[in-house]
Amino acid sequence: VLDINVYSESMQKDIPVTVVTPENYDAGSSFPVLYLLHGYSDNNRAWVDKTDVENLSDAYGIILVMPDGGYDSWYFDSKTTPEYQYETFVSSELVTYIDKNFKTINDRKGRAITGLSMGGHGAMHTAIKHQDLFGAAGTTSGGVDFRPFTESWHIARRLGTYQENPEAWEKNTVINLTHLLTPGSLDIIIDCGVEDFFYEVNCNLHEKLLKEGIPHDFLVRPGKHNWAYWSNSIKYQMLFFNTFFSKGMKVS
Repeated sequence: VLDINVYSESMQKDIPVTVVTPENYDAGSSFPVLYLLHGYSDNNRAWVDKTDVENLSDAYGIILVMPDGGYDSWYFDSKTTPEYQYETFVSSELVTYIDKNFKTINDRKGRAITGLSMGGHGAMHTAIKHQDLFGAAGTTSGGVDFRPFTESWHIARRLGTYQENPEAWEKNTVINLTHLLTPGSLDIIIDCGVEDFFYEVNCNLHEKLLKEGIPHDFLVRPGKHNWAYWSNSIKYQMLFFNTFFSKGMKVS
């Protein structure tokens, strides 16, 4: 587990990033990378400190990259707060740094992104808009349609209020980005607990993807919006991404 700082030119500051390399890292030549985004009010250490991702990295031979997305960035490039350019950071600056400094498979077939809650939105938002970089994407308990929550989690700080700037809300929420997908263009996994306050919007995204003919995995289990659920769900997500990486190319 490495805690590093990656300089963001777009935000003019260092961003803390936690990287987990698998136990066979020294023996291999290149490895797939999964970017893991944290939720609202958390930080880059959340996944490592609260789940078993280190052992999952070892089991599958996957590098995990966990950037600090700020307390409430929602992983946007914000026009209302220009110091928040987290879409650019994750999709450009961070990917470039990781590929330069680690033994990665520098190809969308070896690169995926997922996250929980705010990070679930961020992962899908980033992957759909940057399908040239990411071949697979996931979300667990994700805020994949935040329009029903206009007063929550400081989203209005990044987009302006819905009343003032409805266009920004409409064009940035994940459920309104599905027109950018074509069948098979992005491998997608969605999961959410039935007791989660985001359960309905995840079901809505699932139904929309079905209607538009976009293949995806959709998992529903008992569970709330908490680490007990995410500690379990990451096991299913890692299996999904390992399957994606395995079919894309042989990992050294």
